[in-house]
Amino acid sequence: MTVRIFEDKRSLSQAAADRAAVVIRRAVADQGRARIVVATGTSQLDFLDSLTKAEGIDWQRVEMFHLDEYVGLPVTHPASFRKYLLEKFIRKAGITQFHLLDGDGDVRGVIRRVGESLQSAPVDIAFAGIGENGHLAFNDPPADFETQEPFLIVELDEACRRQQVGEGWFANISEVPRQAISMSVHQILQAREIIAVVPDARKAQAVKLCIEGEITPLAPASILRTHPGATIYLDTDSASLLSPAKLAALEAAR
Repeated sequence: MTVRIFEDKRSLSQAAADRAAVVIRRAVADQGRARIVVATGTSQLDFLDSLTKAEGIDWQRVEMFHLDEYVGLPVTHPASFRKYLLEKFIRKAGITQFHLLDGDGDVRGVIRRVGESLQSAPVDIAFAGIGENGHLAFNDPPADFETQEPFLIVELDEACRRQQVGEGWFANISEVPRQAISMSVHQILQAREIIAVVPDARKAQAVKLCIEGEITPLAPASILRTHPGATIYLDTDSASLLSPAKLAALEAAR
């Protein structure tokens, strides 16, 4: 795993988008298509906006998979991740091949169909964030590191649900669904490359546990340290709790 630290969220997001664009263009050139996994949430907005503006990507040759979605939330709800992806990424980029997780219908049927499509060929690059509770996708602690199922129905913990309120997606915690569909940890790690976009001071404690603590289901994103093609993009705020020794080591590794 590689860690890169930038001055602010905007420069972090642009650098991550530049790298993502390189991977996508290369996959299209080498294979005739690129397969990507896309995350949502406030932390991803600038990154995805920059990526849709990248030059030289033939988005008609990009196949997109959805990382996670609430169970029981209609696509018309402001917090729907399907709505987010359609409005902020799919339509802006012009993607025509995409697999969204409909959590408002036959959830197990959706998991089966999208999972089969996902596992039919390798994923070139996966985008992710890290939650305030250290989650990776909606795999809250303690996360399941063992299952090889591509998608799971998971129970959302209180810290995760409070984060969604804090980001303004819901008025109060009673409105936040208690379950979600999430890509499994194992499946995320199957991507050839992973980009984790993690800005803001509210993520600093989770970042510290991910980078400096044990690799454990209690800090789900710590598993990224086992992936040689994973890069975590931080700003000075999200990196603010890293120890001087770790910061020095990261600087020396640049």
